[in-house]
Amino acid sequence: MSSYWGLNKHGRSQYCRHFLADNGTFHVERCMSVMQSGTQMIKLKSGTKGLVRLFYLDEHRTCIRWRPSRKSEKAKIVIDSIYKVTEGRQSDIFHRHAEGNFDPSCCFTIYHGNHMDSLDLITSNPEEARTWITGLKYLMAGISDEDSLAKRQRTHDHWMKQTFEEADKNGDGLLNIDEIYHLLHKLNVNLPRRKVRQMFQEADTDENQGTLTFEEFCVFYKMMSLRRDLYLLLMSYSNKKDHLTVEEIANFLKTEQKMTNVTTEYCLDIVRKFEVSEENKERVVLGIDGFTNFMRSPACDIFSPLHYEVNQDMDQPLCNYYIASSHNTYLTGDQLLSQSKTEMYTWVLQDGCRCIEVDCWDGPDGEPVVQHGYTLTSKILLKDVIDTINKYAFVKNEYPVIISIENHCSINQQKKIAKYLKDILGDKLDLSNVQLGESKQLPSPQSLKGKILIKGKKLPHHLGADAEEGDVSDEDSADEIEDDCKLKNSNSSDTNEHQVESFIKKKLESLLKEAQIRDKEDPDSYTIRALLRATHEGLNVNLKQNTDAKGSGKKSHNRTLMGNFSKHKKGGKSRSKSHSTDDDEEGQETGQMHRIGRRGKTMKLCRELSDLVMYTNSVAAQDVVDDGTTGNVLSFCETKAHGLVHQKPEQFIVYNQKQLIRLYPSAYRIDSSNFNPQEYWNVGCQLVALNYQTEGRMMQLNRAKFLQNGNCGYVLKPPQLCKGVVNPYCDDPFPANPKKQLVLKIISGQQLPKPPDSMLGDRGEIIDPFVEVEIIGFPVDCCKEQTRVVDDNGFNPVWEEVLTFTIHMPELALVRFLVWDHDPIGRDFVGQRTVAFSSLMPGYRHVYLEGLTEASIFVHVTIHDIYGKNRQLMGLKGLFNKTPKHYSTESSSSGYGVRKRSFGDRILRRSASAPAKGRKKSKIGFQEITGEAKEGTSDCNTTDKECVIKRESKSLVIRPVSVPVDRLLVSGLTPLALDSVNDTKGNESNSVQI
Repeated sequence: MSSYWGLNKHGRSQYCRHFLADNGTFHVERCMSVMQSGTQMIKLKSGTKGLVRLFYLDEHRTCIRWRPSRKSEKAKIVIDSIYKVTEGRQSDIFHRHAEGNFDPSCCFTIYHGNHMDSLDLITSNPEEARTWITGLKYLMAGISDEDSLAKRQRTHDHWMKQTFEEADKNGDGLLNIDEIYHLLHKLNVNLPRRKVRQMFQEADTDENQGTLTFEEFCVFYKMMSLRRDLYLLLMSYSNKKDHLTVEEIANFLKTEQKMTNVTTEYCLDIVRKFEVSEENKERVVLGIDGFTNFMRSPACDIFSPLHYEVNQDMDQPLCNYYIASSHNTYLTGDQLLSQSKTEMYTWVLQDGCRCIEVDCWDGPDGEPVVQHGYTLTSKILLKDVIDTINKYAFVKNEYPVIISIENHCSINQQKKIAKYLKDILGDKLDLSNVQLGESKQLPSPQSLKGKILIKGKKLPHHLGADAEEGDVSDEDSADEIEDDCKLKNSNSSDTNEHQVESFIKKKLESLLKEAQIRDKEDPDSYTIRALLRATHEGLNVNLKQNTDAKGSGKKSHNRTLMGNFSKHKKGGKSRSKSHSTDDDEEGQETGQMHRIGRRGKTMKLCRELSDLVMYTNSVAAQDVVDDGTTGNVLSFCETKAHGLVHQKPEQFIVYNQKQLIRLYPSAYRIDSSNFNPQEYWNVGCQLVALNYQTEGRMMQLNRAKFLQNGNCGYVLKPPQLCKGVVNPYCDDPFPANPKKQLVLKIISGQQLPKPPDSMLGDRGEIIDPFVEVEIIGFPVDCCKEQTRVVDDNGFNPVWEEVLTFTIHMPELALVRFLVWDHDPIGRDFVGQRTVAFSSLMPGYRHVYLEGLTEASIFVHVTIHDIYGKNRQLMGLKGLFNKTPKHYSTESSSSGYGVRKRSFGDRILRRSASAPAKGRKKSKIGFQEITGEAKEGTSDCNTTDKECVIKRESKSLVIRPVSVPVDRLLVSGLTPLALDSVNDTKGNESNSVQI
């Protein structure tokens, strides 16, 4: 039972104990003292010689700060965000300063944040460096070994102290009444000033009247935070008393929280851990403060504590699992200009990702490099990448890692790749002792623990074992970029390369800005295509001027610098290799770009690299034969897969029951945005690769998906997708099976902040929050419902509304809680939390919003089995909205459309809301009346928010793709020996190869 609040993170608890054993408590405390006193160090930055700053550990030991800094209070690194600390001159920044005469024993690097940013520091002597490295590793180990209750308490204490310090404007360590008023406005508290003064005076108990110390402020905050909803709940189970006895606690846990095997010892443990009053502890009762602490603890979180650990059967074949997968793992940002870093492999592997991508290209001095080809992204050495993978593959869990090798190298450098893999990874590649189940089945994650699989091409069997090399197909590269988007390597001058980079950077920044007000998932969005078109036109002008200035002798030379950044050419995909034929189109007008057509569809592969591939053989669609063999991985770009999934969902499901399919983002997502993975999970696709560096809705869904099995990177598919056939797009996929009815009572909210993009920041208006709950899963299950709006209260709004959902495939469903701030012309995103349906806990639960320390929603969860045909219960709203539910092909990149709210729906949303006294109700904006405002989310890596998209209503137009969709989708899976479909048009009956 104690696991309900004593949950450890995995991977470092043993390390923590060893760390203390090696270093000793006294030594560690001395390090802490030195760090809190502060140390002057040189902060290295790219392009500068370094800045001298005073670095120190804050008094709570939660973050590193430095001064002076223009960032002021924001100049800090939270200990929780640190991934690793390395000694010596190992980082990219240190390598760029190779000419610097720095003693390696005085250098160290701190890697932190989602993008593995580096803080590169140089101390004046080795002893100072050793002190900081020791202290930081101790803090990291302690946080990893900390149980969830202790972490929640620590973050709350830190938040209280930080809130107090930020409210103390004059820095005297005390808060006066005016500072309290400003703080309450920042916290979205709308209380009468008379009430605030009364609580202030009650908390102000020391001799220094008129101000609050930190201890008095904590008392004031506790009075202000008294929860009426929790007090009424306590009273209902305590027979109107102000406390709960041990027997009443047990009754509450069994009746409401649906817990079994509740023991007296367990209830006594609750009193010991959560009760704050010594008097109540002696009486062995739980008062309102203790009850509040318990209800806000991890024990009453909506996420099942059992799911923090691996809880699923891990002995089934690999094809029966969803596998957390990363696309272009090495990139830190966009697909055109961003940096490649080995640290990204460290981050994603420790974040639970089990399939990573390595794009290998010929490098200088015979050393293969990793980069995004035909772009201006930076290069890193393949050897360094493999070293990093070897070091961090199994730090957090032992389940197998798949390295997806995208091979663009010559034979000589392919042999170097194979050598590095074997020399560095060693026994991790040895699969000879792997226990196999039934014949012709893939091995299980359990049997592959501690092993690394290489996904790549394999030489065909007919070549024979003595063949040193051979030709393999080259159509299914998971990093294939359309001709239109390729930056061509050439011998052009540095001036031109800089010109191209500068121009693309401006266009990319423009795209990212526009993405904040435009939905990239919407088929009407033209931002990426507009960027390509504009870039092409701009480069034509710029390079024409350049070539005119330099004379006609260099016209052809400059034209090869870049492929045509113009409208996508049908069938124009296929990668240029050293052995393929280039058909240069000469004679065009000066400065015009041209395409390079290629006929080559094979590549040379060496035997050494081929022999490393087992169970994960990359194949092209035309190479697949349904001969009962396993171990093939078929790759699809999202634009190809989208139509295939909708036309042939049953065939996809059947294929995925024996083999693996990998999906990856379109090459047009040059800003590293992500597609919706849910529609591919719906048909059993195992390897849905996302850009991990881009935070947003899609990565939130991905996280929720894999958290349900201990974040080990493997989640078991539903039994219906492992055997048999089902159509996920029909209205009742499982008519004989019971459905799940989810009844959510949205009770209240706590400490909801202002929107992250609020123009006035903390000085903005107090928010008018409402809650939206979205179900994401099978199309028939997808829907949204929302509460009414509560005016002028973000601190403790009360809704007391019931939302009901019917779910046909609960194993695949995700439940997404969103909090919005209502605005007359739209709504602003406040926060979200996404949880797998199977991870929901019944009873009274808190939903803590992701990334926000104190913000939460208080709900009651009930789940029933229901039988027969049941549609989503829409209540009174259904009378106002007669539009049937429809599923567009691209409206949300998930295979289902978002239902537009009718005029009546919008009016009902604000009914029963209570505006603050003396305040007029806000007028409903014009776009709300017309119902033309579209909802959507922004998946950009610059902000973590969701925004409303407003534009004129249009008929849905499917985004253009690189090949004729009607032909590709019909014939794309025909080589899989599944049910073939004939094209209805005679002139389009030819097979299209993928």
